[in-house]
Amino acid sequence: MTDATSRDGSRSGSTAQPVGAAKGPDELRRQIEETRGQLGDTVEELAGKADVKGRAKAKAADLKDKAGAMGVQLRSSAAHAGHAVQDKAGRAGHTAHDKGGRARDTAERHASPGRARGAVRAGLGHPRVVLAAGAAAGVVVAASLVRRRHHGHC
Repeated sequence: MTDATSRDGSRSGSTAQPVGAAKGPDELRRQIEETRGQLGDTVEELAGKADVKGRAKAKAADLKDKAGAMGVQLRSSAAHAGHAVQDKAGRAGHTAHDKGGRARDTAERHASPGRARGAVRAGLGHPRVVLAAGAAAGVVVAASLVRRRHHGHC
């Protein structure tokens, strides 16, 4: 017997191959190329994780894009709200105008020249009313004079 046997009974010259071992040179080359590819991918992943500056720039660009989109959305919402407020204000103005017109019409229907004359005569009978009316007329005259001087009409 030319093969030596060890104490555990295994033979030293055995041709048994370990699991995953290449069966030939072509298989070995293929395994080497596969391992190189996996190693390259792993190195790229590690380099990407180690590139803190690059990741920070990418995150900043992402946040900038999100902020820009949010700004556009906020401007759009503000414009929509502004239009809604303008519409409400317009409707409120029309309502007030209509109510004022109805009030004027009602006052014109119920007022009579005789009633107005009576109220003026009653007011003229009180010295305070006459004094207040004279003071008001004086203020109007003084204001118009000041206005003319200010605008250069004199």
